[in-house]
Amino acid sequence: MTDKSSFRLDEQLCFAVYSTAHAFNRLYKPKLDALGITYPQFLVLSILWRSEPQTVGSLGELLLLDSSTLTPLLKRLEAAGFVRRTRSTRDERVVDVTLTPEGQSLRDRAWAIPPEIAEATGESMTELGRLRQAILRVRDSLNASSIG
Repeated sequence: MTDKSSFRLDEQLCFAVYSTAHAFNRLYKPKLDALGITYPQFLVLSILWRSEPQTVGSLGELLLLDSSTLTPLLKRLEAAGFVRRTRSTRDERVVDVTLTPEGQSLRDRAWAIPPEIAEATGESMTELGRLRQAILRVRDSLNASSIG
């Protein structure tokens, strides 16, 4: 017999992660709005600021997004003048994504945001690192169990 208390929303790990993600998004939103980008766009740009060019496929793998979600996101970034999408010269089926000078110029202001968010958590960087590792272990276990 299952204990009914285990079904309380405030005791569910998945709800704790879900509501924490919303809290993070509430803090990120005004800061990213000031830059003219959304959180998913910030993630794409963060990858490109570290390593470009990237293919649409590699961005999808890194962000765990399929092309039907990623393509419109990239189109909006391109329309805003932050990225450029071009067919690969090696394989025309592949689309390369690179930063424009405008996209590159956002980097320093955008990279100032995550430390501000980390500080708002009230946790030490050591504790945040431990928490991140624990969350990644849970994610990887859940992904592995959904495969089988």
